[in-house]
Amino acid sequence: MRAIHWFITGIVVFLISGCASVQTSPTAETRQVLAPTGKLRVGFFAGNPNHAIKDSASGGFKGPAVDLGREFARRLGVPFEPIAYTSFPPILAGAKSGAWDIATMGMTSERAQIVDFTAPYMIVQFGYLLPSASSISSLADVDRSGVRIAVLEKGTPDVYLTRTIKRATVVRLPTLAEMVQALQAGRADAVYGTVASMFNQSGKLPGSRVLEDRFGGEETAIAVPKGRQLSAAYARQFAEAAKSEGLVKTAIEKAGLRGVVVAPIK
Repeated sequence: MRAIHWFITGIVVFLISGCASVQTSPTAETRQVLAPTGKLRVGFFAGNPNHAIKDSASGGFKGPAVDLGREFARRLGVPFEPIAYTSFPPILAGAKSGAWDIATMGMTSERAQIVDFTAPYMIVQFGYLLPSASSISSLADVDRSGVRIAVLEKGTPDVYLTRTIKRATVVRLPTLAEMVQALQAGRADAVYGTVASMFNQSGKLPGSRVLEDRFGGEETAIAVPKGRQLSAAYARQFAEAAKSEGLVKTAIEKAGLRGVVVAPIK
C-alpha cells in the first residue's frame, strides 16, 4: 500500500510540475527576444474568419488570431499589437523584415524555410464557394477542363490545388475580395478556400452556396521568424497550453467557425 501511495504521489507531483512549467513566467531575455519593441506584434491574414475579421461594432479585429495573440501578450507581460495583412506574400516578407514577432498561418514546407512553427493549434477544412447558377455538385465536377478556380495566391489552399488539380484552371489572385469579384463577374466558376471563409462570403452573395466535403485542409500554427530559438520555444509552450486549457476551443466557438477543430495536444 505504501508503495502505491508513493507511486500516486509521484504522479501528482509530476502533473503539478508539468502544469507549472506551462505557466512559468518568461525570463527578461525571452520577453526581450519575443517583443523587442516592447509590444507583441501579432501578424495574421485579415478577412479570413479562421484568423481575424473586422468587427463592425468596434472597428478593430476579432477572431482566434486576436484572442490567442492577446492572451500570448498578456502572459508575456507586454501590450498586444495586431498586424493585419490582406494578402499572404507580405506576411512572409514580414518575417524577414521584422515587421511582426509572431504570426498565425497554415503550415507548409515552403513557409517552414522562412519561419519556425509550433505544433498546430487547430485544423481547418477547405471548401468551394459556388454562384447560384452553378451546376457543380461534386469534386469530379470541379476538376474538369474549362472550370476556373479562384484561390488566394501562395495561400495553403493554393498549395493544395497545385498538388491535386489535374484538369481545371487555377486562377491565383492576391486578395479574397478579388477572388469573390472574379466569381461575381464570371471570370471564375468557383472560389476555393477555408470552409469558414467560404460561408462568411456566401452570406454576402445571394443564392451562392458552399460545397464542403473532404476537399483538403490545413494545420494552423503559430509561427516565429526563422532562427529565434527562445521565441520558438516559448511559442510552442503557449500553443500546447492554449489547447489543453481550452483557449483554442473557446476562440473557435466565439468566432462561430465551421469546418474547424482543435488540433491534438502533443
